[in-house]
Amino acid sequence: MTTTMWARVAALALSAGTFVFLFLNDSWRADNLFLVPDLLLCAVLAVAALLPDRPAVPALIYAFGMAAGVLAASVASYAVDGRLGAASLFGAVVAVVMAALLAGRRQGAAVPA
Repeated sequence: MTTTMWARVAALALSAGTFVFLFLNDSWRADNLFLVPDLLLCAVLAVAALLPDRPAVPALIYAFGMAAGVLAASVASYAVDGRLGAASLFGAVVAVVMAALLAGRRQGAAVPA
């Protein structure tokens, strides 16, 4: 399986996991500061994962970068309350790793052989 395919799978899993998390934790409230960013994260990851090959890589890099930012803010929000947001931390790490792998693949492809 290619790096791009792994990234697509990770993006869809992260998108679906975030969406399910909203239901499991009763996060569909107007006072949830992360509701809109989480929904945008879900949509951007899913759209990027479903794009054709050529535009998928830069879109996935962008989507994973956005996801890492949103999820890192979530981890920090938990930390301020003295808790560990393990799911958010895991998702942020996955997003950073996938973005780095895709960016490295993309940079390597630009170097002439």
